[in-house]
Amino acid sequence: MSQSAIITTYKEKDVIELTSGRYKAVVAPFLGSNVMRLQDIENEIEVFRFDESLTPDELKKSAEVYGFPTLYLPNRLNNGVLKTSDATYNFPLNDPLGNHIHGFLHKREHTIVSAEVIGETAVAKTEYIYDENDEFYSIYPVSFKAEYTFTLSAEGLSYEFKMTNTSDKMMPYGVCNHTTINGPFLKGAQGKDVRLYVPVGEKWKLDSKCIPTCEFLPHTNHEKQYLTGSQVPVLHDIDNDVFFAETGEFEGRPFHGAIATDEASGKKIVYEVCPEFKYWVIWNDHGDKEYFCPEPSTWMIDAPNLPIPASESGYIELAPGESKTVTEKIYTV
Repeated sequence: MSQSAIITTYKEKDVIELTSGRYKAVVAPFLGSNVMRLQDIENEIEVFRFDESLTPDELKKSAEVYGFPTLYLPNRLNNGVLKTSDATYNFPLNDPLGNHIHGFLHKREHTIVSAEVIGETAVAKTEYIYDENDEFYSIYPVSFKAEYTFTLSAEGLSYEFKMTNTSDKMMPYGVCNHTTINGPFLKGAQGKDVRLYVPVGEKWKLDSKCIPTCEFLPHTNHEKQYLTGSQVPVLHDIDNDVFFAETGEFEGRPFHGAIATDEASGKKIVYEVCPEFKYWVIWNDHGDKEYFCPEPSTWMIDAPNLPIPASESGYIELAPGESKTVTEKIYTV
């Protein structure tokens, strides 16, 4: 089995191309360290939504809906307000519903730290230093360091994301991946054959601004389809199905994540996330664009402002100098 980790270009922007066994990945530092592409070459599987016709600037305009973007801060802040234990910040309203959505980290140009082969793995490391040099700093003066590690092996792609509070203030910590999985993801397949399994818990009720009411809804047949793996995640509108994340089972072991299956071939994309991801938001952009997003998040939508205990909302803060790391893994079977 051969591995490689090289710095190359995508339309004059540096990217890191990783190969290992049947897998190939392209990490785009210019797009917030997005995994712009992940392929299982042997099985002709294109995991993430990818459009080679788009320029880097066009991708930045829609950075949430291509590849594997990491969001800080995740999802919506009601009216753009972010309340912490020692401050209140007012973010710009960039959501038609009158909220702030998705933050800024996934649209910044990040720095390549290294690209190398280590043993039987191909490894890329990138980082972003957020400080007074960032245009957003005047709104949100809480400096931090974001570090990304992508490890490609015969077992698929492993991902590690570390944030460190480098400020003298308390730093709200919420992370989400707006994971864009193709549907269909297999060459020659059809969207109607894709099924999605996600071990979900209680469903959160949202108001007209897509903010949690802190009430919960019973599972209908639609929600139960996630649990049975019979949910078709495309061809119909899935508009922010929001759940507590639970642990299910896959191949006889505990499983915390989501699995997409092509029923016609039996091929699967397995997406495992660490237990720090306590919530799922599932969305498919009206279902007519051949992709869907199972989005794991460490906190609930609008967590800093919700009138419920942090144990329910997932809201946490990092003290000055404190770090936190989350991990994920994506592979095919």
